[in-house]
Amino acid sequence: MLSAMTSLSSKGQIVLPKEIRDNLDLQVGARFFIMCEGDNIMLKLVREPDEKEFWAMMEKERIWAASAGLTEADITAAKKKVRASHKHER
Repeated sequence: MLSAMTSLSSKGQIVLPKEIRDNLDLQVGARFFIMCEGDNIMLKLVREPDEKEFWAMMEKERIWAASAGLTEADITAAKKKVRASHKHER
């Protein structure tokens, strides 16, 4: 496990040390999910799946939906419901 020290800038930014960026092959624009509990902060690197991984995930979910008895109409209705609820939150 790599570890290193860094500090917080006046703009609230934290620099990830070079050895960690190199180890994870991080590029400009890399995205992270940040979680905080107490005085612990955790960054989780978020990588988009490549096209092959994406279609494999979609097939897995299609099989799950079919085994659960969900139809395409059920899924369409669920998406509409979620989208409608998000419009009200804005």
